[in-house]
Amino acid sequence: MKSFRYVRAHSVEEATAAHAGRPSSRYLGGGTNLVDLMKLGVESPRAVIDISALPLDSVEELRDGSVRVGATVRNSDLAAHPLVRERYPVLSQALLSGASGQLRNMATTGGNLLQRTRCPYFQDLAMPCNKRAPGSGCGARDGIHRDHAVLGHSRQCIATHPSDMAVALAALDAQVELYGARGRRTVPAAEFHRLPGERPDVDTEITHGELITGVLLPSATAGLPCAYRKARDRASYAFALASVAVVLSVEESVVREVRIAFGGLAHRPWRALRAERELLGGPPSGEAFRRAVDTELAEAEPLRDNSFKVPLARNLACDVLGRLAASPTGS
Repeated sequence: MKSFRYVRAHSVEEATAAHAGRPSSRYLGGGTNLVDLMKLGVESPRAVIDISALPLDSVEELRDGSVRVGATVRNSDLAAHPLVRERYPVLSQALLSGASGQLRNMATTGGNLLQRTRCPYFQDLAMPCNKRAPGSGCGARDGIHRDHAVLGHSRQCIATHPSDMAVALAALDAQVELYGARGRRTVPAAEFHRLPGERPDVDTEITHGELITGVLLPSATAGLPCAYRKARDRASYAFALASVAVVLSVEESVVREVRIAFGGLAHRPWRALRAERELLGGPPSGEAFRRAVDTELAEAEPLRDNSFKVPLARNLACDVLGRLAASPTGS
């Protein structure tokens, strides 16, 4: 047992000050990732800042029609919220695809975004991992890597980000709200997580002391046809081998709005900007969908054992795009 200091924060300012003042500290929300990593010895914070009592547990509609989700809203509550189910069903579908019912009842919006991008080598102290111990090497690259990245990976790390929720947020053009010593700022959800590069130990754009206070779901994507689909090894409680979140609006046989994000393929949710540019203003045909998705996946660099992920992602995306385009309601 490694001792640590426990601080129960009662305001955002108190939480960020306590975190910033301690070099090795972690925020605690639902604890569904942090506590597991502490038990494994992967994480050993000197201080744990409990933010569960902060007034960040509401979902509210703003004047411009956007929806703000507090950082401590539980995943199960968010998935069931009427505003989310009605206006952003892709987010509800993604949340219900993640983890188990018990974990969704504990996991929070902010905690889901801040869970570590990881693989079994990261969680095994006997194995080399540049994410856990920079410079030690990547055990997965020459080891077992069937579940690992095919896009945006580096020599340092080939892990994939596990969040389903984050994939939907990327496709919805959501914004992540942060608060720290320099005040408030927002970061696009699609850019909040990082590719590994030479620093795979740094998962996100958040700086030390900053706290996620909420997520903003924009009015621009509210009510647009959207869907999430996930392929995994078992029916529940499994990370994605590949997943896709799609927002698609078709008018008069022309693609007017399209947003595509992949999960399970990279160190972060992968926004398919090339495919979107290819589709925008064109016909919503199967051929157009395949061509656009292939354009995006052309930069994939599969490893020895995971080349199957490329056709899997292609088929998932084309199926979701086709179903949305064919449905008058987009569901």
